[in-house]
Amino acid sequence: MAVVPAPERTIPQTREPARASAPARALERLGLQRDLDLALHLPLRYEDETRLVRIADARDGDALQVEGVVTDARVEFRPRRQLVARIDDGSGTLVLRFVNFYPSHQKTLARGVRVRARGDVRAGFFGREMVHPVFKAVETGAPLSNALTPVYPTVAQLPQAYLRKAIASALQRAPLHELLPAGAVPAGLPSLRDALQRLHHPPPDASLAALHDHSDPAWQRLKFEELLAQQLSQHQARRERAHLAAPPLQPRRGGVHERLAVALPFALTAAQQRVAAEVAADLALPKPMHRLLQGDVGSGKTVVAALSAAIAIDAGWQCALMAPTEILAEQHFRKLVQWLTPLGIGMAWLSGSRKGRARAQMIERVASGEAALVIGTHAVIQDDVHFARLGLAIVDEQHRFGVQQRLALRRKLGEQAGGRAAAPLEPHLLMMSATPIPRTLAMSYFADLDVSTIDELPPGRQPVLTKLFGDDRREQVVARIADEVARGRQVYWVCPLIEESQKLDLQNATETHRQLCDALPGAMVGLLHGRMPAAEKAAVMSLFTGGQMQVLVSTTVIEVGVDVPNASLMVIEHAERFGLAQLHQLRGRVGRGAQASVCVLLYSAPLSPTAKERLRAIVDTHDGFEIARRDLEIRGPGEFMGARQSGDALLRFADLADDAPLLARARTVAAQLLDSEPAAARAQVERWLGGKAEFLKA
Repeated sequence: MAVVPAPERTIPQTREPARASAPARALERLGLQRDLDLALHLPLRYEDETRLVRIADARDGDALQVEGVVTDARVEFRPRRQLVARIDDGSGTLVLRFVNFYPSHQKTLARGVRVRARGDVRAGFFGREMVHPVFKAVETGAPLSNALTPVYPTVAQLPQAYLRKAIASALQRAPLHELLPAGAVPAGLPSLRDALQRLHHPPPDASLAALHDHSDPAWQRLKFEELLAQQLSQHQARRERAHLAAPPLQPRRGGVHERLAVALPFALTAAQQRVAAEVAADLALPKPMHRLLQGDVGSGKTVVAALSAAIAIDAGWQCALMAPTEILAEQHFRKLVQWLTPLGIGMAWLSGSRKGRARAQMIERVASGEAALVIGTHAVIQDDVHFARLGLAIVDEQHRFGVQQRLALRRKLGEQAGGRAAAPLEPHLLMMSATPIPRTLAMSYFADLDVSTIDELPPGRQPVLTKLFGDDRREQVVARIADEVARGRQVYWVCPLIEESQKLDLQNATETHRQLCDALPGAMVGLLHGRMPAAEKAAVMSLFTGGQMQVLVSTTVIEVGVDVPNASLMVIEHAERFGLAQLHQLRGRVGRGAQASVCVLLYSAPLSPTAKERLRAIVDTHDGFEIARRDLEIRGPGEFMGARQSGDALLRFADLADDAPLLARARTVAAQLLDSEPAAARAQVERWLGGKAEFLKA
C-alpha cells in the first residue's frame, strides 16, 4: 500500500517580510518557498572538489583544483590594476590573476599562506595561470569533498554557499517518501529521495556526461515521476468528463447539415469525410466531446467545422467559433456566411473592434438564440456575452490562446443566458490546429483528448517551392515580384517588425512598403499590421482578397486563415527570426491556386546554429508533421504548445523528444494507479503539479 504524505512543512517566514534577509527575499523571487521546492531546484552543473591535481600535470584548458603555498602576491598596475599571486605545490608554479578584487583577497593570498584554488588553466605571459579562480585558505592535509560540488541557478543577492546550505537542509526535511506501489517504477531506478540526493551531491565516480545529458538513473526517476503526475492529471480529467452530461446532437433528415453537404462547391476528401464522421459520432453521445482536429495548412479544417456546427444547429442548439486574431475570425465569418446564410442560418460576429450599439445588437441576438452560429475573437468569452443554448464550441488555433483564456472559455461554456446557475448540460468542445502535433506531444499534453487528423490535402494543391536567399539578393527578389505582378499574380511580403527598432536592426514593414512602392510604380502595394485600426485592416484585406491590390506588405497577422488563391509568391524578411511552425504557416498562404508558387526566405548572416537548423528544415520538407517533429526538438514542448503563456513550463525535467519510453510507461501506470491507489494518485499530482493541474486540462 502506498503511503500518502502528511501536509508539507514550508520554510518559516518572518512576521515582517520587509525585514527578511536579502538571500531570503531572493529565494522567494525564485519561487523556493517549500522544502520540496528547494529539493527540486537542481544544479546547472558540477565542480569537482574531490581531488587535487599536481600543478606540473595541469594542461591548458583543463578545469581542475590545485593546492599550493603563496610564494608571491602583489598588485600590478599595467596594463591595468590587478592582483597577481603565484603558488607552488612542489611540482611547479601557477599564477592566480584577479582583475577585480577586494582587500580580503589580498589578506587571504598573503605570502606563506596555503590555498586551494579551482578554475580553468590557460597559458599566460608568465606561464600557466587561472583567472578569477575560486579559492580558500586551507591547513596542510585538509580533507577533500566526498561529492561533486553543485552549481545552482541563482539570482542577485543569493550566493551559491547560502543556496547550497538551504538546499542541503531542505533535502533532509522534504516529504520525499515513496508514494508509488511496488512495481510501478521502472526497474533499476532509485527511490525519489536517493535520486535527488545523487543529483544534488553526486559521488566522485559519477559520470558527469550522464548527469549533464540526463541519462543518469537518478534523472530517469525524476522524469518518470513528473510524467506520471501529468498523465494522472490528464487521465483524471478524461474520467471526470465521462461523468458529465452533454446534449446529444444529431442532424435532421433534410436539415442544415444535409443541405450544406450538398451545396458545397467541392467534394470532400476521404480524410475530411473520415474526421467529420468521427466528430459527428462524438456529438451524438450524451457526454461532452473533447476532440482536437488537426491538419496541415490548407487541409480543409474549416469545412469540417462548418459541418459540425450544422449538426448542432440542426439539433436546436447554438455553436460558437473562436479564433485568436480578428483577421482569422473574419475569414471564418466570410466563408461561413457564404455557405450558411443561403440555408437560413442566423449568425453573429463579435470582436474587440465592434463596439457600441452594433455590439449590443449582436449580444442580444446571441442571448435570444436568434444567432445560431457565433463567430469572433476572445470577445466571445467576455463577461457580457451569454448564450441561450450553447451546444458546441469550436476553438481554432487553440494553442495561440493563453492558458487563462482557454480556461475562461471552458467556464463560459457552462453558463446559461443571463448568467443564471450553471447548466446541467456541458457543451461539446472541438479544438482545431494547423500545427500538427507530434505523437509524443499528443500522448502528453493531449492525453485527455481524442485526436482527429486530416492527413490529406485537397486535389490540385501543389507543393510550394521554398528558396533561401541572403538579404544581399533583395534586388533579384524585387525583380521577381515585378514579373509575378506582370502575369496578374499577387505577392505577400512579410516582415517581423512594424517600424524602426533601436534594439534590432531588422528590415521593417513600413520601410519595405515605401521601397516596394518606389520599385513597383504601376502596382498597388498595401501595408497591413496589428496596430492599424480594424476598419483600415479590413479595407486593406478586402482590396487584396478582391484582386485590386497586387502586393501586400504585412507582419505576421496574415499567418493563418488568409486564403487568396491568386497569390503565388511569399517573401519572408529576416526568416531567421521566425519559428519553424510560423514559417510553415506563412508559406501556407501561397500555393492555394492552380499555379506553381514560391516562398522566398530572406536571411541576414551570420546565422546561429538554431536558425540554420530551422531554415534547413523548412527548405527540406513540406510535411507539416515532420516540421512539427523538428520544431519540438528545437523549441521544446512548452514553447511549442504555448504552455509558457501560463508563466511556467509545465514539464521541468522530462524531454518529450527523448523520453517517449518513459512517457509510455507513465501512461500505463497512471491508468492502473487511478483504479488501485486513488489516494496515492492524488498525492502524486499534488506533489508535482499543485495548482498547475488545471492548466493541463485547458
